[in-house]
Amino acid sequence: MPDPVPSPARRRPHNLATDLVADLSQRIASGRLAAGQKLPSENQIVREHGVSRTVVREAISKLQAAGLVETHHGVGTFVLERSESTGLHLKVETASGVRAILELRLGLETQAVALAALRRTDAHLAAMRQALDDYQELLANEDSCVEADRRFHMLIAEATGNAYFVEIMQHLGSGIIPRSRIASSERAGVNLAHHAQLANLEHEALLSAIRRQDPDAARAAMWTHLSNSRERLAPHE
Repeated sequence: MPDPVPSPARRRPHNLATDLVADLSQRIASGRLAAGQKLPSENQIVREHGVSRTVVREAISKLQAAGLVETHHGVGTFVLERSESTGLHLKVETASGVRAILELRLGLETQAVALAALRRTDAHLAAMRQALDDYQELLANEDSCVEADRRFHMLIAEATGNAYFVEIMQHLGSGIIPRSRIASSERAGVNLAHHAQLANLEHEALLSAIRRQDPDAARAAMWTHLSNSRERLAPHE
């Protein structure tokens, strides 16, 4: 008689713990659970995620092993301060430096947006829509729309459900927005408002593909957006 095939139930606790680790890691990476902040209690996590206490304890153990949290018995589990020594310290002040960052983002964000298209929630879509509405309003008022631009791209990273995308984008910081990083001497004669308007049209194409849950269209839209962003800096070699 052949050996019985392991039942899915035997693997389920591991899968649930992994999912819970991913969710809590994402909250930590995005700053929703800040350094020094106490994690929800075991009972709260059980109710929120519909998992057992065993799953919660396994997930907390994995977070501890990853150096993300620290448990004080009788008090609770707290988010640890991340070491700055592991961060990316980028000083990008030239057009050539910004183009180099855009080359990096071409690899990173084309994959991120494809995952976001598959995994986004209605809440992600609403937040992205708000970011682009804010962007357009700021642009119309001739105010800086850099924060709204960065927020939109960060939301795409968050919608992947993978905390590492979020963390890398956070390390890149404002360097992900080209027009915010170029020295004034290299911006002479550049119509930044026009570039910002073109960029937001490309953002709308991204959001449309994410809403349709079309990863191939999302990947193509991101490639177009970042390639165009790079080309808009081309005159400043």
